[in-house]
Formats: sequence, C-alpha cells, structure tokens
Amino acid sequence: MPTNQRRRYQTKPDLLAGRTIVVTGAGDGLGRTAAKAFAAHEADLILIGRTRSKLEQVNDEIRDAYGQNSLIVPLDLATLNEQLIEDLRKGLAESYGKIDGLLHNAGILGPKTTLEHYPIPAWMNAFEINVHSTLKLTQSVLPIMKNSPDASIIFTSSGLSKSGRAYWGSYCVTKFALEGLMEVLAEELSTTTNIRVNSLNPGAVRTTMRAQAYPAEDPQTLPHPDERMSAYLYLMGPDSKGVTRQNFYAGDWYPNS
Repeated sequence: MPTNQRRRYQTKPDLLAGRTIVVTGAGDGLGRTAAKAFAAHEADLILIGRTRSKLEQVNDEIRDAYGQNSLIVPLDLATLNEQLIEDLRKGLAESYGKIDGLLHNAGILGPKTTLEHYPIPAWMNAFEINVHSTLKLTQSVLPIMKNSPDASIIFTSSGLSKSGRAYWGSYCVTKFALEGLMEVLAEELSTTTNIRVNSLNPGAVRTTMRAQAYPAEDPQTLPHPDERMSAYLYLMGPDSKGVTRQNFYAGDWYPNS
C-alpha cells in the first residue's frame, strides 16, 4: 500500500465471532489494546504475559465490557523451556478444538548503546524474548491452528526491521530476525494449511516501551494504541483471507469507527 494513501476499514461488531485468538504481551500497551479490540468484536481470548495481575486486570475489563472470560496464561518468555511449551500445547489442545489467531506482540527494547559495548547477557535476553520465544510459542500453537478453516498469525514489526540504526542494537537486529521468521513461516504454510502469516508495524504510539526509547518525547503528540486497531482487526479477521507473507504499517489505516 502506498504510504501516501490511507485505508478506511469498517468492521462489523461480530467480525471475530467464533474465533479464539492468542495474544502475547497482553498485559500492557498494544497487546492489551489489541486483546480488548478483539474481544469487542466477539473473539475468545487467550492472554499471555509475564505478570498475572496485569492479565487479570485485562480479563476483568473484558468481562465487565463484553461478558466473557479470557484464559490467562502467565509466562516469562525469557525462561520458556521445552517443558513449559509442551504443557502449553497440551493445555490448549485439551481446552480448544481450534485456535484461529496468534498475535506475537511481546518484546523488549534492550539497552541503547553501541555494539562494541553491548552487554552480551542483555543481547542474549533480547533474542530469547523477541525471537526464540516467538518461535517456541508458534510451534506450540501451530498444531491447533491447523484445525481452523481460516487462521492468522501476526508478527509485530518495526520501522527498524528493514534498515539498521546505530545504538538500537538487539532491538533492531531482532526485528530483522522476526521479518525473516515471518517470511519463512508464511512460505512453509502457504501450500499446506489455511494459516496466513504477516507482520505489522504499529508505528509510533503511546506506550511504555516508546516512552523508554524516547524519554524526551511528549507522549500526548502520539496516537493512542486504539487508533491503530483497524489494521490488527483486518489481519486477524476473515477479510484478509489469502493475504500472506506481507509487511503492513498500521498507520496506513484510519481509526475504526
């Protein structure tokens, strides 16, 4: 889509009815907002995040607004081992006949410093959370997603996923890696499943991570995550069926109304 054009996407209230969607990093920021937007369009949610209390709060807000409970799965993605992944796979398979969506939203910024002085433990931690856990969770959910007639996986991209920038170290490099992971997975699944795989760059939005990255920036000058949800709803819903292996920018959509 040309960057000088914007798309107006009008959703129906029941856009995601009957769909079960997994959201990582669901306790804060874009993950929290996306989970609530999916619930508003009648999806059932599986909320994954590190902090139980934050996930419970999101669940409470969804229940109060839409009368439904979400499954809460507290996970520390930095320590996601094979046993935890297998337990998750078994638990989801026993509880759900199918899973229709997976939003990989969780991630960390990491230190902003030169590669020459980048602390190796911090580098390894960023890759574990931003890349390795993404693959592990995908492997856990894929067998159940194959039962869906129309499933979607969204990787969270960035403006730094295509062009390197000094001092952005592990964040920049892991976003490069996620783009590659998205493209490989999309190609592998395109001829054998009904699962589409795309990446979505939310752009500059009013989140805690953005404030950490740009502490001098006035957050009130940035769009709220709510204003980016049209792209998330399009990619997670049936209107994007057949669209795969593409990178989208959420700012190319007008806010849903």
